[in-house]
Amino acid sequence: MRVLITGSQGFVGRNLSSYLRERGYEVVGIDIADGADIKLDISDHEKCVKVLLPLEFDVVVHLAAIANIPKSLEDPHRCFEVNSFGTLNMLEIASRKNVKRFIYASSANVYGIPLELPVRETTPPNPRTPYDYSKLISEKLIECYSRIRGVKAVIFRNWKLFGEHDVETTAIPRFIKACLRNEPLTLYNEGKDVTDPTYILNFCYAVELALEKDEAVGEVFNLGTGKKVSIRELAEKIRQLTGSSSELQLLPPRTEAEREPMKSYPSIEKIRRILRYEPIVDFEEGLRRTIEFYRRKLDS
Repeated sequence: MRVLITGSQGFVGRNLSSYLRERGYEVVGIDIADGADIKLDISDHEKCVKVLLPLEFDVVVHLAAIANIPKSLEDPHRCFEVNSFGTLNMLEIASRKNVKRFIYASSANVYGIPLELPVRETTPPNPRTPYDYSKLISEKLIECYSRIRGVKAVIFRNWKLFGEHDVETTAIPRFIKACLRNEPLTLYNEGKDVTDPTYILNFCYAVELALEKDEAVGEVFNLGTGKKVSIRELAEKIRQLTGSSSELQLLPPRTEAEREPMKSYPSIEKIRRILRYEPIVDFEEGLRRTIEFYRRKLDS
């Protein structure tokens, strides 16, 4: 099976590409960044058609996005251009190529501050930022193409993914590097936000299940471990695992839109029931692997 991955040079894309190749899939990566098999801006419709229609591939895994919330607030137009119109362009390509799967990495952010806990796939959306809205719009575009063009789509609403090659400005890499250097740990919103940190290989495994199981088609799945951890607890766990003397610094929220603490964790009953999914790496083991990755990186 030949898999086309957008955003292949990003954190998720790099890990997923390696994971699938190790399992015998052929992977073609596209990204706006250097190092991709194909360098391409997915928001450019004409170039997408010109470059991608002649290619041979069986599946699209669409990861490419602007995922930085402050940047989405600074430049909503570019956020929607890449995240929503980019999805539209990839749906059009997938439709014309009649792919076997269109797998989309959405986000738990579509739920915003959830209206119920744990969050279920039926929980109403409650987006706050342009990034959140862009993901919700993309889901609706996928729903449209599924209905009118028969695109065989699967949507994953991911909670906080972490692991090797993560974006270094996000919480877990920041905390790990600070702890390894015994530097202060800065906790925005005083670390009150609650999420479900999920090691990247669990997402990769879920994608593999969606590629192989026909029951996945047409479904939306929450993707996490089904547990909850506050950002402060996360920082304290990393401090413990690294044996660090770092102190916690409690800071205000990054943006006004994030002032109310985000407390969000999923029910994963649906993905367990339909895909027989269970996390293959637990939270603490995932942290240990990620810590070792950054330890080697800092020592090199």
